[in-house]
Amino acid sequence: MAAISLKNIVKQYGVGKAAVQVIHDVSAEISDGEFVVIVGPSGCGKSTLLRMVAGLEEITAGTISIGVRVVNDLEPAERDIAMVFQNYALYPHMTVFDNMAYGLKIARVPKDEIRARVEKAADILELMPYLDRKPRALSGGQRQRVAMGRAIVRQPQVFLFDEPLSNLDAKLRAQTRLEIQKLHRELGITSLFVTHDQVEAMTLAQRMLVMNAGVMEQFGTPAEVYNTPASTFVASFIGSPPMNLLKHAPGAIEGSILGIRPEHLEVGSEGWALTVEGIELLGAERLLYCRLQDEALIVRIHEEQQAPTIGETIYAKPRADRMHRFDARTGLRV
Repeated sequence: MAAISLKNIVKQYGVGKAAVQVIHDVSAEISDGEFVVIVGPSGCGKSTLLRMVAGLEEITAGTISIGVRVVNDLEPAERDIAMVFQNYALYPHMTVFDNMAYGLKIARVPKDEIRARVEKAADILELMPYLDRKPRALSGGQRQRVAMGRAIVRQPQVFLFDEPLSNLDAKLRAQTRLEIQKLHRELGITSLFVTHDQVEAMTLAQRMLVMNAGVMEQFGTPAEVYNTPASTFVASFIGSPPMNLLKHAPGAIEGSILGIRPEHLEVGSEGWALTVEGIELLGAERLLYCRLQDEALIVRIHEEQQAPTIGETIYAKPRADRMHRFDARTGLRV
């Protein structure tokens, strides 16, 4: 296992006036054994950052270290990492055992050690009953576990996951998230996990690195990112539904955007006068889509609370200890 250090990482395509910079001065220190999720919308540079750690993309400037080694100029095979992709990339003509063992055979690992490593990984991932099957006889979730098993048997210092759950349906994604958490508890290997899904990020990460247009907007625990977002981008990207961001709410300061999460607006007999424009029932809770003068906002209420009707005026009081302020010009937290 090993820590990962990213210092002032820059990625640029092209040169001169035609140059396009896609990663802007990213620095982060990832501890030995830590599970870090890189999250952001499509095109924000998260996979590019991961591929630079893997050695699949050259860096333009900065330093990447894995353990005590600077790996800027090392080939992927020399970095002691294992990568799990969105595409399982299994050999269709090979059994599960042979798919997991293939890299070890190429490396000329002794047969007894190969069997021991594959069976240990298969036991962790609950794949023992499927070792003699071929990929076509497996479900999507099982194939993804085989891909993870292939990475585990390498016994790398670092795991790199590039949106590995994107091809799974919602139920399998939730199940596989639990398996990845279990895997990390069992092995404790330093892991970087890329996703565009903020729910995956919140549930998997020990810390999360939020990317936006090649810039690291925030690096912190899920609780820190959710409760004290560093910018309006983080506030609107992390959380479902997102934080309400209001420019003209009562009590707003000139030049400052007021932020309040839907669950921190308390419906009662006083507060902001809101017109209800829509209601969404989500099992144990309801989302009220409202308008405050000329701005839209969302209020979350419990199912046991009496639901208003469309067009009704309700009153909601923001919790003073849960209000956030952001600079209207820069979007940064005040």
